[in-house]
Amino acid sequence: MLKDHVKLLFMFQQAGEIVGRKKLQKIVFISKKLNIPFSERFKFHMFGPYSEELTLRIEELCNLGFLQETLETKSGYQQYRYILTDEGEKFLQMYTLELPNVQPSVSSMNDQSSRFLELVSTVLYFDELERDEIIEKVMTVKKKQNYTEEEMEHAFTYINQLKEVVQ
Repeated sequence: MLKDHVKLLFMFQQAGEIVGRKKLQKIVFISKKLNIPFSERFKFHMFGPYSEELTLRIEELCNLGFLQETLETKSGYQQYRYILTDEGEKFLQMYTLELPNVQPSVSSMNDQSSRFLELVSTVLYFDELERDEIIEKVMTVKKKQNYTEEEMEHAFTYINQLKEVVQ
């Protein structure tokens, strides 16, 4: 059980701060699709892939004092900021896990907008389809986002860049 919690703490240790619940969900989903061994199950939801398991684990880590969750109001909307606490660092020192270095890919994703990560994760959610079918599917399920052809192309290019970083 705790191994899955430790993996998330390890990700936060390498990523530093992550701002936004949606961004956090997308980073873990995309990482999982890049073969980083996260175990959370994802279903397609209003904002793309979503894991209730991940939400619960993050809540548990916050309740244990290993992650700090800060709610802030910015430009009329609320967002959550997550960072590993000193207690979380101490807890991590008790475990040795063989995990790949996620810092380059997670930092790169952390620098992207939630909107773009929603697109990337949705493309990856349908990755068993052919490219044209993925584009058609994304344009259908994400119609309200009004993604452009350039954004779609950027998403495919970005996924390939992430795959190179993770290997």
